[in-house]
Amino acid sequence: MNDTKSNAMWGGRFAAGPDAIMEAINASIGFDKRLYAQDIRGSRAHAAMLAAQGILTDKDAEAIREGLLTVLSEIEGGTFEFSTALEDIHMNVEARLKALIGEPAGRLHTARSRNDQVATDFRLWVRDQCDAAIDGLTALMSALVTQAEAGADWVMPGFTHLQTAQPVTWGHHMMAYVEMFARDRSRFTDARVRMNESPLGAAALAGTSFPIDRHATATALGFDRPSANSLDAVADRDFALEFLSAAAICAMHLSRFAEELVIWSSAQFRFVALSDRFSTGSSIMPQKKNPDAAELIRAKIGRILGAQVALFTIMKGLPLTYSKDMQEDKEQTFDAADSLMLALAAMEGMVKDMEANRPSLEAAASSGFSTATDLADWLVRELDLPFRDAHHVTGTLVAMAEKKGCDLPDLSLAEMQSVHEGIRDDVFGVLGVHNSVASRMSYGGTAPDQVRAQVARWKEMLG
Repeated sequence: MNDTKSNAMWGGRFAAGPDAIMEAINASIGFDKRLYAQDIRGSRAHAAMLAAQGILTDKDAEAIREGLLTVLSEIEGGTFEFSTALEDIHMNVEARLKALIGEPAGRLHTARSRNDQVATDFRLWVRDQCDAAIDGLTALMSALVTQAEAGADWVMPGFTHLQTAQPVTWGHHMMAYVEMFARDRSRFTDARVRMNESPLGAAALAGTSFPIDRHATATALGFDRPSANSLDAVADRDFALEFLSAAAICAMHLSRFAEELVIWSSAQFRFVALSDRFSTGSSIMPQKKNPDAAELIRAKIGRILGAQVALFTIMKGLPLTYSKDMQEDKEQTFDAADSLMLALAAMEGMVKDMEANRPSLEAAASSGFSTATDLADWLVRELDLPFRDAHHVTGTLVAMAEKKGCDLPDLSLAEMQSVHEGIRDDVFGVLGVHNSVASRMSYGGTAPDQVRAQVARWKEMLG
């Protein structure tokens, strides 16, 4: 379609169409065409409302409805020809509708603007992405709960500063991520509630003099209510920013877990084996099995956080209401959503497939004086030592064991009594890693019984 025809779609103000550079910088159809379903859905709701209000005839409304369904079918069937000259998805759909049904197509845009149209389309699309993220997180959480249930009593080292700290259970570690991803899921749920207001009918910025029913279109599109201020409705993109914020936090959690999988699957750790489906080989080293999926998930935070920063930067200096800058809101959000959904799916697959190496986990749990805190606690509980004194005694015994090249349970009772004469033989009962984790029965602790209780709670909540 030539520039003159494009120009005729949006007014007679300019005699000539834009030149090639202006067309290239102004057009958004290259990326906003993915809003086609939301755009057609919004137009159908708008046309139905116009007819119900007597602004459109039933005949014209029916022609528009049938025409829009044809356009939808063409786009989904891959036969629709998108035109850069027509700038965006709205004008592309409207132009094709006019070719299909003629003059009634021109009545569709009554009582609306591209400003409230794109705000509605984009809000619908982001709302759909919240739903997709919630579903993806639910699936990942279910996979983690399954891992936790299988290894509720498998011991492994807990780390601080990536140094062995205290023994924990595999199930407890898996459930930590369930809690993190549950908060991510709640953020998307909360964001969805806040964004669920319809901008449609705000028109360019001031509303319209036509007797429209904004509550009807809001209901038809699944919104809770129409937006209460027409300026705000077309001016803000905080719904996209909130989605990106939730996505960035979620991607950070995914990245942390991915980093652990990279470490755990290394030859130095051998905590887990990742399946061949989520690993690759080396081009020159036949022994290698690289955790590429985990590494790529780890990197996705860069793209997603970058999208959030980009949109904050775009929006921060814009006066009310709409400015063309806001056309730049979509590409980053599209890319971030795609990256997040892919990362969630890949992580779910890895968690389902991965196999924990129980002997390696237990051997690592027993190393690095991991039960030193249990010894200090025993000294407080059984000998009534102040904790600081118990900490000093334990530190002395750790130094003794380190000098001998053994672990705490390998010291003799006589050697322990040389540091504190009150130590008794039953101290050895708290020095094993299984005894250690079993004793952590405080709510939220690592004891297998506590882990199983949390597993049962989450299985019920996840259905």
